[in-house]
Amino acid sequence: MAFISIFAALSYVAFAFLQFKIWLPGGDATSIHFGNAVCVLASLLMDGVTGGLAGAVGMTVGDLFDPVYVIYAPKTFLCKLCMGLVTGFTAHKVLHINEVKDKKKLLKYAAVSTAAGLGFNVIFDPLLGFFYKMVILGTPMAQISLVWNVGATSINAVISVIAASLIYVKLKPYFEHHGFGNIAVK
Repeated sequence: MAFISIFAALSYVAFAFLQFKIWLPGGDATSIHFGNAVCVLASLLMDGVTGGLAGAVGMTVGDLFDPVYVIYAPKTFLCKLCMGLVTGFTAHKVLHINEVKDKKKLLKYAAVSTAAGLGFNVIFDPLLGFFYKMVILGTPMAQISLVWNVGATSINAVISVIAASLIYVKLKPYFEHHGFGNIAVK
């Protein structure tokens, strides 16, 4: 619970305060932010459930406190939870990242794992948002925002893969040295 709380708080801060909001017609917006990087980083350091919950809670709270995004909170929770699950599954069940000692291989596995989770997000966040906006805002606004959301989500993905992978390689030895190295190994 402590790790979920810490990473949820970090995810909230990275989403709410380290963001560049892009205003769209009709009062809607999308943004470029670092919240996704925290979510996938938590999934690498711990596991997909913990990282996904942390990112989902942190960014959903960010949505709830922002009048522009408040209606998207349920979509955010679902997408960020799944993004963390995909990242954690790829890292810990497919690539067994906790067993890797070579830094180059570790960076590669971290990048592949985060790219899997963020690739999921690049596809499903805009698509789910499109259908969500069709119901709430109507079809014309949903079509306009879809293009912008795909662009912003793709930029977020590239930034997050790079940032989370590099930070993970630096943090992993610290976590192992202080007895947190087996968090993801159950």
